[in-house]
Amino acid sequence: MFINPQDTFDAFLGSISTFSLMDAIDILLLTYVTYLLLRLIRETRAGQLIKGIIFLVALYFITSKRFIEKFHLKATNFLLGKVLSMGILAMIILFQPELRRALEKAGRSKFGIRLFGFGQSNSEIKLLWEDAIDIICDSCVELSASCTGALIVVERQVRLGETIETGTILNATPSKEIFGNIFYPKTPLHDGAVIMRDGIILAAACFLPKPAKDAQINKKLGSRHRAAIGMSENSDAVVIVVSEETGQISVAVNGKLTRDYTHDKLKALLEDALFNDKKEITIGQKEIFSSFSERRKKK
Repeated sequence: MFINPQDTFDAFLGSISTFSLMDAIDILLLTYVTYLLLRLIRETRAGQLIKGIIFLVALYFITSKRFIEKFHLKATNFLLGKVLSMGILAMIILFQPELRRALEKAGRSKFGIRLFGFGQSNSEIKLLWEDAIDIICDSCVELSASCTGALIVVERQVRLGETIETGTILNATPSKEIFGNIFYPKTPLHDGAVIMRDGIILAAACFLPKPAKDAQINKKLGSRHRAAIGMSENSDAVVIVVSEETGQISVAVNGKLTRDYTHDKLKALLEDALFNDKKEITIGQKEIFSSFSERRKKK
């Protein structure tokens, strides 16, 4: 099949002559959406699946009659066509975790919060959390000194109703005594996570989701640290871990675990996460887990 260059050039000129401002806005919007999708799937399982889909699409066109007539593979082309005809449904099934994460991020963005009228003002958040932050930090320091294992989830914009249902509802005002009693090894509620909402201990003994990249996590990290990473991958929560082996205080945010927190450093991070109106949380501690940092170093 021969393509006339003159016809192609004429078609291009025709498109330019009818190009309008709305066309430019349309292209910019699609470009931005494509950029967000590529950023979302970069270096994830979805990225590898996209490569496989592109390969199938390319193979479909190569085996078609329109590409090279003598290379027309009828059976292969027919089967590939059937597979690709279910592409949208397959994409939804294969990329369900990534799509869910993207929708959650969109929902907790500034635009999403203002559009639907959700969220609290900064002054309301400070009123609810100011005392609770000091109590959390004091409790973690005391638990660290006695090497008592602890797992505390500080809920932010993403609601954790499904995780809360796995534990025991408390609705308790936080105090060092309550935290000490919950995480004491011989109590019924010590095995699991405490979830805090609006400065209140909402539930205890909650089971947290496993991390998506469990195989990449340092083998030295225990079940509490892995659960913390998994929870921070599935939400925007700040998850605090106190190691029962070393007493070390660690924090998981956005799938990354950092350690070596003191009272003041932990307080600064919690205030940054809860009071500052921005997307990213500044974590200045030494990072011991990152989704792809170790992989980049190896490369």
